[in-house]
Amino acid sequence: MSKLRILLTGGRGMVGQNLLEHPGIAEFDVLAPASSELDLCSHDAVAAYLDKHRPDLVVHAAGKVGGIQANMREPVGFLLQNLDMGRNIVWAARQAGVKRLLNLGSSCMYPRNHSEPLREEQVLKGELEPTNEGYALAKVVTARLCEYITREDPSYQYKTLIPCNLYGRHDKFDPAHSHLIPAIIHKLHQARQGHLPTVEIWGDGSARREFMYAGDMADAVVHAINAFDTLPPMMNIGLGHDYTINEYYQAAAQVMGYTGSFVHDLSKPVGMARKLVSVERQQAWGWQSQSSLHAGIEKTYHFYLKEFLQ
Repeated sequence: MSKLRILLTGGRGMVGQNLLEHPGIAEFDVLAPASSELDLCSHDAVAAYLDKHRPDLVVHAAGKVGGIQANMREPVGFLLQNLDMGRNIVWAARQAGVKRLLNLGSSCMYPRNHSEPLREEQVLKGELEPTNEGYALAKVVTARLCEYITREDPSYQYKTLIPCNLYGRHDKFDPAHSHLIPAIIHKLHQARQGHLPTVEIWGDGSARREFMYAGDMADAVVHAINAFDTLPPMMNIGLGHDYTINEYYQAAAQVMGYTGSFVHDLSKPVGMARKLVSVERQQAWGWQSQSSLHAGIEKTYHFYLKEFLQ
C-alpha cells in the first residue's frame, strides 16, 4: 500500500519545520517545496504544481507572520500575501480534484476584547483587533472559502484548524519580526549577557495570552491527518488556559537564569487584554497539548542558543 501523499505549504516556517521534525510524519510521503520551488502567490504556479504531483491531501501552513510591530508596519503585505496564498492553494486544490485539505487559521480571526474563551462559531461575530486586522481578514476569507467548497460539494472535505498563539523551535527571534515569547527570550538573553539590572515590559504586563509550544501544534496536525474523517470542519487547537505577560517574562527568566527585575512602559501598545480559545471541540475530538510552559521555553531557548546565535 502506497503512502498518503501530502503537500505541505510553509515547510520552512515554524509550524512546517516542527511538523517535518515530528516522528509521525514519516508515515507519509510529504512534499514541502520552498518558496523558490513553488510561489504560492501565483495561481498558475500552484495549479501546475498540483497537476504534476497530485497530492492526496494538502496542509496549508504557509503565511506571512509577525508580531504587533510588524503587523502595524506592513498591513498591506499581511493582507495581500496571506489572502493570495490562501486563495490560490485552496482554489487550485479544488480545481485539481484534491478531496482533502487542512487549512491552518489563526486566533486573530476572532473578535477583539472577549474575556471568555473564544468558540469557533464566533468568527465574524465582532470587530477584529486593529493591530493585526489585515492578517486576520486574510485568514477569515481562506477559512470561509474552505467552508464554501465543502458546502457546494461535500465530497471535498476542506477543514480549518485555528491554533492559539504559538512559539518554539524555528521561531523568529529578530525583534523586528518576533512574537511575544521569542522576543522575551531574545531580550532576556541580551540582558543576562550584558548584566543589565532591568528589562522593559510593554504595558503593565497584565494582558493575558495563550501560547502553545509549536511541537504540540505539529502533533495536533499529525493527529488530524490520521483522524481526518472525525475532525470537525473548524476547530481550535490550544491549551485551554492562559498566562499574563508578566508570567511569561517570569517563566523565561527562571529557565534562562536571568535574576534582574522588570520595569513597565505604559506608553506602549499591548493589543487585546485577553485572547483565549475554547478547547471544547478539541477535547471532545480527543487531543490535548502535552508541553508545560517551562519545558517549551527551555526547548525554544536551546534552539535559540544553538541556531539563532550561530
